[in-house]
Amino acid sequence: MKKNIFVFLPDGVGLRNFALTSFKEIGEKNDFDITYWNNTPFALTEKLGFKEVKIQEKTLNPLTTVYTRARKRMELNIFDKKYKEVVYNTYNFPHSYKGLTNLTKSLMVDVLVKFGSNEKGIRFVREQIKKGERKTSKYKESKKQLEKHKPDFVFCTNPRPTQAIASILAAQDLGIPTGTFIFSWDNLPKATTLVETDYYFVWSEYMKKELLMYCPYVKENQVFVTGTPQFESHFDKSLLQTKEEFYKTHNLDLNKKYICYSGDDIVTSPLDQYYLEDLALSVRELNKEGYSLGIIYRKCPVDFTDRYDAVLEKYKDVIVNIDPLWSPVGTSWNEIMPTKEDFALQSNICEYTEFVGNIASSMVFDFSAHNKSCLFFDYEQPQLKKGIRDIGQNYKYIHFRSKPSEEAALWVRDKKDLTSIVKDIIDGKISSVKESKKWFDIVVGPEPTKASENIWDILKNILKK
Repeated sequence: MKKNIFVFLPDGVGLRNFALTSFKEIGEKNDFDITYWNNTPFALTEKLGFKEVKIQEKTLNPLTTVYTRARKRMELNIFDKKYKEVVYNTYNFPHSYKGLTNLTKSLMVDVLVKFGSNEKGIRFVREQIKKGERKTSKYKESKKQLEKHKPDFVFCTNPRPTQAIASILAAQDLGIPTGTFIFSWDNLPKATTLVETDYYFVWSEYMKKELLMYCPYVKENQVFVTGTPQFESHFDKSLLQTKEEFYKTHNLDLNKKYICYSGDDIVTSPLDQYYLEDLALSVRELNKEGYSLGIIYRKCPVDFTDRYDAVLEKYKDVIVNIDPLWSPVGTSWNEIMPTKEDFALQSNICEYTEFVGNIASSMVFDFSAHNKSCLFFDYEQPQLKKGIRDIGQNYKYIHFRSKPSEEAALWVRDKKDLTSIVKDIIDGKISSVKESKKWFDIVVGPEPTKASENIWDILKNILKK
């Protein structure tokens, strides 16, 4: 008899890994009956033909945002003290005290953090979150849906959203085993894991150690190392066009070599457009020396700003804009639906550009899969002023300590060196590929094409118990 698996999408970010890869196909081949338990605004049946159960209720308990914000700050305070660091609290976003509602919530958070930044305080807050979410209409709706469909397992694709809490609690209260996938390589040190499940799926041994370190309520036998479907498409050669086809599709010049600049979101790199401009100036300079170079600009899929427009217009002689193939259904970052077509587009950009430049992006791993270097910009812009986040702190974050050496990427730490560094990369004099592949193995794991298979194999074993 087929096992009925609910693949729970608390927000849109899990779609890419678990709806658009071979994950579903592999699960069905392994005799699983898969239903997408859909909390997103995306119509999966209409768009993809997938079986889904829509969660309509979205309302949280009024105190959940207070307690979850407090929990994060309390945990980060504990990490700072426990590991004798100051970096953890840089993960906090500033409070807003504007308006009565914001003022009240922020003051409540401040009190909880001041008196509760200890293990007892964390336990109290965790229980209050659960207590509050069990009272919500979302919890009741989730429970009814689970009672009707009777899944054998609920697999949560992202443990960070508050929207996941009530539904997971409903499953646990009905005795349905639950698991969650740690979505990204930077999640665990940031104290973003809100959902507590029976099992946890992580990319690598490195992330397993992090999970046990930062979530002491999790036991080792609950954690499984699987890899991530995120990078599987880079090893699928069927997605690649010929160079000539790719160039023709995007009106590129076959006589040019292209550099990819992958844009960051406005939080990570608020002055990102100026780094793109710096690269464009270096390319112009090298072209005067006899090189034939261009830039492909791939924006961050969830960047809705117009901050690059002036640069793209000014440097249209060297920059070609190729947007990600994501489909918006709203204006917030989790209302942009990725597409299968974008997997192919991203793979082709990696394959047919010389290297990638960006600010602290995981694109270092995407390009590593194609044996290409990554150049990290690590100098500040003159436009930096009070109230604008500096980029330098991105490289001080805990997840950057996973690199095997500084040579796992190339670095430009002074604007005046950029042109010569670009020249050396193009001429083949410097490369980060050897070390970046080591970094890839540490973070992603040594079997980047096996993640989907591994997850289903583990679920099969769990359900045999």
